[in-house]
Amino acid sequence: MLQASFFKNKRVTVFGLGLNMGGVGTVRFLAEQGVREIIVTDIKSRAELGTSLEKLSKYKNITYILGQHRPEDFTRVDMVIKNPVIPWTNEYVKLAEKSGVPVEMDASIFFALCKAPIIGVTGSKGKTTTTTLLAHILENAGKRVVCAGIGQVGVLGMLGKVSAESVVVFELSSWRLSVLAHIKKSPPLAVLTNIYPDHLNYYKTMEAYIADKKNIFLFQKQTDTVIANFDDMEIRNMVQDAKGGIIWFSKDHEIEGDGVWMRDDALLMRKQGEKKVLMPIGGIALRGEHNISNVLAAAAAALAYGLSPKQIASGIQSFTGLPYRLERVGEKNGVAYYNDTAATIPEAAIAALRSFAEPVILIAGGSDKRLTFDALAQEILRRSKGLILFKGEATEKLIQALKAHLPVENQERSFEVVESMAKAVELASRGAVAGDVVLLSPGAASFGIFKNEFDRGDQFRQAVEALPASR
Repeated sequence: MLQASFFKNKRVTVFGLGLNMGGVGTVRFLAEQGVREIIVTDIKSRAELGTSLEKLSKYKNITYILGQHRPEDFTRVDMVIKNPVIPWTNEYVKLAEKSGVPVEMDASIFFALCKAPIIGVTGSKGKTTTTTLLAHILENAGKRVVCAGIGQVGVLGMLGKVSAESVVVFELSSWRLSVLAHIKKSPPLAVLTNIYPDHLNYYKTMEAYIADKKNIFLFQKQTDTVIANFDDMEIRNMVQDAKGGIIWFSKDHEIEGDGVWMRDDALLMRKQGEKKVLMPIGGIALRGEHNISNVLAAAAAALAYGLSPKQIASGIQSFTGLPYRLERVGEKNGVAYYNDTAATIPEAAIAALRSFAEPVILIAGGSDKRLTFDALAQEILRRSKGLILFKGEATEKLIQALKAHLPVENQERSFEVVESMAKAVELASRGAVAGDVVLLSPGAASFGIFKNEFDRGDQFRQAVEALPASR
């Protein structure tokens, strides 16, 4: 088992610094552990990595190898820590493994060194909301909570906040889950929100994606628990391999054993055979029917952790939402603007569209992850009064899907395709009238025009703020 003392006076390569601060957090952690030399290697240039490099300027034991990778940085070191998005099939990862150099990720190091119990949360969508809501419920009940894996905060930097009295709620992407197969470890309490096609630009098959997701419970003990979505058939199939107990949640069905579900206008729960009303639906502040499932998942996890119905309901009722997820960022001239940049798959954009009864002008599209857009196209034609698209391969596929569902006489319809957020917001605002909603919910990846999904969301907020108050 890896110990913190391992790092002292060692040479460690950080493979992929990146722009999202995860790599920065890893380097800071290593510097604080007394690593003799940290080799940071990234194919990006110094100019591209400027923001990340600035945050590391005070550390003197870092050697930067930028714009290239050198074999010796993977064979003549004590450890390689790879960025989560770098695949295990990468030639330099293989080179390190062949040379007997251990290859780790921030998640595997966190699991090895964490002193507190970990609740892991994963899913194709809803995992950040579920993670944050669950953390809020626990904190509201007086627990010492450390949240990891969310947004642009390094995972290893959170280790210093963990004590034996803490509980860690860890959002785990499929990439981070991949390393759990290497260390044969799963969190004792695991939450599965849903499974949809995603990251198929990274995974060759849907089966490979699901295999990584399964690691969240695959190495549990019989005394451990997985929280599973009964409404998701893929998850029902997956958890047949679970060794521990299963607590279900459902928006559509009453759960027969222990679990949480919705019926009519209330959330209900059952524990050890006793059924209770948890709270009325009207007490949920989050917008969108899809968020009901996120609330149910968090409630089921809190139930499994041992909280009372009263504690769970109190936490849910006091939670108001997250940035970048159906976040209302302003109103101009009677038009409400919502930032849902975290919608990076079509299903998430569909859920966002269904959250509004008001007329919606949708800003969508971007880069492709080898996903299909037929269902989103149909939802757009049913629910949106206007559409602005970002240039990208996903947009090309979405336009083809839209045309496939248009009447013959409308086949020559043109679509607004832009290359900047400022232009998208300008066009959307021109087409909107008081009472409308302008919704950024791309249903696609951000790379190309934007640095990442957070940059996309920040640019949306800035563009809305820059709109004139009247016209």
